[in-house]
This record gives sequence, C-alpha cells and structure tokens, in this order.
Amino acid sequence: MLKIVLMETRSRRATLTLEGRVIGPWVQELERSCEDVLSTGAKLTLDFSGVSFVDRGGIELFRSLRSRRVEFLNCSPFVAEQLGASGWGA
Repeated sequence: MLKIVLMETRSRRATLTLEGRVIGPWVQELERSCEDVLSTGAKLTLDFSGVSFVDRGGIELFRSLRSRRVEFLNCSPFVAEQLGASGWGA
C-alpha cells in the first residue's frame, strides 16, 4: 500500500509525501497524482521519508519524473540504491 499526501501548495510549488511501498498499481496511482500537479505548471517535490521499497515500475517512474525536474527529498540510502544513483535526496 502507498499513502500519497499533498503536503503543501504555494505559488507554483507542491510537495507530495509518500508512505509505504511504491509497487504494482500504486505506481500508476502515484503517476496520476504527479501528473495532476505537473499539469498545473507547478514545481513538484516528492518526499520519500516514508518509502520502504520501490519496484521496477516505480524506479522507471522516478527516473522519468527526475528528467522532468521533479525534486526528491529524504530518500533513504536503501531506496537510493534501488534507484541506482546518488543524489536522489538522501
């Protein structure tokens, strides 16, 4: 299960806080939530402080979002390793 909470919105900025596992159908739900924010032209930040695991689909989504200049915060070393790169907000 994945909990997605819109924590803050302010002039053209939004933060989604994630809690749980980014797997299976939750990847698509997260993608929809991100697209809802990005479609408004707002700058998006994802807070990974509550993420315990990311599957292959989640990794692909995060790489795609990174290329769209989405920021990542509080990424644990374990999740950063899953993402296969340093500089993911650890």
